[in-house]
This record gives sequence, C-alpha cells and structure tokens, in this order.
Amino acid sequence: MFDPALLHPILCCPTVDAIRACVAPWRQAGERIALVPTMGALHEGHLSLVRQARRKAERVVVSIFVNPTQFAPSEDFSSYPRQLQRDLDLLATVGIDAVFIPDAGVMYPAGFATTISMSGPAAAGLEDASRPVFFNGVATVVAKLLIQVAPDLAIFGEKDFQQLAVLKQLVLDLDLPVMVQGGPTMREADGLAMSSRNVYLSASERALAPGLSQAMQAVKTGLAAGGTAQALIRTAETELEQAGFRIDYLVLRDATTLGEWHSHSEGRLLVAVWLGKTRLIDNIAIDPVDPDGQIKE
Repeated sequence: MFDPALLHPILCCPTVDAIRACVAPWRQAGERIALVPTMGALHEGHLSLVRQARRKAERVVVSIFVNPTQFAPSEDFSSYPRQLQRDLDLLATVGIDAVFIPDAGVMYPAGFATTISMSGPAAAGLEDASRPVFFNGVATVVAKLLIQVAPDLAIFGEKDFQQLAVLKQLVLDLDLPVMVQGGPTMREADGLAMSSRNVYLSASERALAPGLSQAMQAVKTGLAAGGTAQALIRTAETELEQAGFRIDYLVLRDATTLGEWHSHSEGRLLVAVWLGKTRLIDNIAIDPVDPDGQIKE
C-alpha cells in the first residue's frame, strides 16, 4: 500500500536499500553521519537529541520504528502512539537529512531467526526485572539499525538510562564502529520527564506525576546534606505510595556499572512507577560524596 508519508519534503527511506543508497554519497564525501533511533510519537526530548546530533555531524538520520520484539504480550505495542505525519512535520523544524521508516516486514522478514541476548547492564535487576524480553528486543533492533545505516554516531536519551548502558555495552562487545552518546533528559516545566507515554495519563494523574521528580530531588538533596541513601529512599517510597504511585523500583546505583553505589563514585537514582495504567521511568545523577558527607568538587 502506498504510504503518503513518502510525499513529505523530508527524504523518507522505507527500505534498507533506500537508506543505504541515501547515506552512501555522504560517506564517500567523508561526512560524519549521526543516527537518532526513535519509536516515533516525537516530543521535545527527541528533538533535543536531533539538535545534539546536528552539532556533532554533517548529516543526521532519524529512524522511526515501533519495535514489536521489545514488547511483552501484556504490554502496549498495539496502542503505542503512532503519528507519522506529525513526527515528520516536527522533524522538518529541526533540519534533518533523512528519515528511515521501515515496517515490521523490512526489519523482521519471513524466516528471520537471529536475536541478540544481553547480560551485563541488561541484567541489573531494573527494567529487566519487570520487562524480561525488553533488552534482547532493543539490542536486536538497534544492532540492525546500526548495521543498516552505519552511522559514525548514535544518540539515545538518558531518560532510558539502563538502555543507554546496554547499548554502549552492545557496541563495545560487537566491535561496532559507532560511538553511542546520551542526551540529557528533557522535562516539562513542572519537572515531569518527557515521554511518549505521558499521553496515557488522565488529567488527575498528570497533576500527580511531577511528584516523581520531586521525590527524586528530595533524595538527592538529602544525600548532599549527609543523609543515608537507605533512609531517604524509604521515605521517598512511602511518600510516592501515599500519593498514589505503585513502585516497581527506586534504587541508587553506580552510574557506570549499574551495580552497587559507593559514596565516592558517581551514582544514578533510578525509578520506575505505575500511575494508574501508565508506567513512568526516570533517573537523576547523584554526585560523589566524601566520607564526611560533603559533595566532592
């Protein structure tokens, strides 16, 4: 069936051959190519990644593909927001060179039989505990995108912090010639991390949602003042539950390994909660703390 998106002023590539033909002359000319992989339903967070890519490379490709292999049967694959025309209009405002828009038949053709199995940061007991199929699906589709587009640089949002760690490990382990970089989490004015799934929130849930970032900030402030992580996290959990959140996890981990955090190292406070039928994830950086409780310079 003809896709009207192909008439959009942005160059849209629906097949692997098309995107490879698109990037080939750029590569031949020695131009640096950046890829921003997305599942569409774009917002300012995605656009910030595109702007970062534009600063780092002469050519920018955005991929839009809702990847079925990272969704469990009970998750929201069928209802995940899809709004390609709006996405393309938004991308036109930030200036990109091409959009790769494969469908499931392109990414997983008949007879497809290869997947990637991740451990390491993918088995940190965070997203993997609640979504056991997630990272193998993410790793498989991202590996395919990196092979298909062959960018010099790929940029992913830090909001999905464990995912970013997994993809850095993927590129390292498979010797893929691409640099993976993170882009800062973009937030609404009230502190809620931007996410395509925020559209699922009811008006009353949306009013409560900023309490998540407020609880994280309270933990960070308490640590800087000399409080203990265990007590501060327990208080934050109690306050979130009383406000109506259901907690999957709220933990402080080492920012590099996602293992146990030690006060002398950079930390990351990571959280996943349910608010009604919507699952929200977020994280913030935690500075190293000296034994006397003072933030390191």
